[in-house]
Amino acid sequence: MSSEALTTAPVANDPAFENVWDELVWRGLVHVSTDREALRALLGGDPIVYYCGFDPTAPSLHLGNLVQLLTMRRLQLAGHRPLGLVGGSTGLVGDPRPTAERTLNTRETVAEWGGRLRAQVERFLSFEGGNAARIVNNLDWTAPLSAIDFLREIGKHYRVGTMLKKDAVAARLSSDAGISYTEFSYQILQGLDYLELYRQYGCVLQTGGSDQWGNLTSGTDLIHRVEGVHVHAIGTPLITNSDGTKFGKSEGNAIWLDAAMCSPYRMYQFWLSTADADVVERLKIFTFLTSAEIAEYERLVETEPFRRAAQRRLALEVTATVHGERATADVIAASEALFGQGDLTGLDAATLRHALAELPHAEVARGTSVVQALVDTGLVASLGEGRRAIAQGGVSLDGARVADDRAVVEGALPGGVSVLRRGKKTLAGLFVAAG
Repeated sequence: MSSEALTTAPVANDPAFENVWDELVWRGLVHVSTDREALRALLGGDPIVYYCGFDPTAPSLHLGNLVQLLTMRRLQLAGHRPLGLVGGSTGLVGDPRPTAERTLNTRETVAEWGGRLRAQVERFLSFEGGNAARIVNNLDWTAPLSAIDFLREIGKHYRVGTMLKKDAVAARLSSDAGISYTEFSYQILQGLDYLELYRQYGCVLQTGGSDQWGNLTSGTDLIHRVEGVHVHAIGTPLITNSDGTKFGKSEGNAIWLDAAMCSPYRMYQFWLSTADADVVERLKIFTFLTSAEIAEYERLVETEPFRRAAQRRLALEVTATVHGERATADVIAASEALFGQGDLTGLDAATLRHALAELPHAEVARGTSVVQALVDTGLVASLGEGRRAIAQGGVSLDGARVADDRAVVEGALPGGVSVLRRGKKTLAGLFVAAG
């Protein structure tokens, strides 16, 4: 499949909604917020400045962050101006986790990761026009601030009793690990960010995950005390699967936005495996499909679930949004070819290697017998079982049936790999080294 053959939704808000607030609510993106009527009026009026922060506590953003990035983009498409905050200072601390202290990373590591996150955030926003995005780093205003100034100018506005009631803090206080003053103070740092952005840019809205609500309101409360004005916050829902399992995990591994940490093929397959009970909600949150288009996919889920049309569209849209149409076209071509609907020899080498890494696989030397490769990949339990499978015509290598149990692996596909198949649907990958 060529990239020209892909048909993805335009990156645009749904014209069925006059106010972007109504679309956010319909898409299920407002779990908690400050005054809803005031927010609806605010977002339906003149352009405002809003922000969302991303801490470099890992070398890549993940699917939870993607919710925020797409929410920011929807607000920008409505004419509002985004500030993408990379937490150069808050990343040195890390927000409190529910059960244990974070391991503090070095300043060099946080700076490197901050650069990576900045590049990722930039891919989702527009830096052109009257509401062009701006990237800011909170290290710029916290680094020059002395401890005494921080305590006198910011700390005096916080009440310890209120801070103790924040969910993240309360959870840690009741845990065996307790909480350090470092992580306890995180909410003050995030409040300072909002105050600084209000002063510098007139920012009046912060978005974030609902699990960060205590940190979001830290800023709204601080601005009200210091400046005497009301600003706003929106907490998006934490995405969970209908069966209770954690969203954003695939066989125990996080789905990262960095292609080096999670290949486009793996991301595509993750979305393709979405349960029927979850797919409509995922289309609302993670794609720019309109309400009318999503209603049609909802109908197809109910009437023709075996076609998995909604899952295929979801996988296409999100993978293209994160990794681009060219990479997505390569992924789809690899998926189709691996399951007998395309030419294996014409695939992109890197995509094919990523795809095979998601299958049972083994590293073998060129010239290894197919029988041995069947055993090495776990497709059969013994050499004898492998020979019988070949004799019965149930084994193929690189799309061609293996007729002789003396056949060997050559690694003839792009990237020096081979695809081994037993039966119609059981596949394994072979990474072939020179013998």
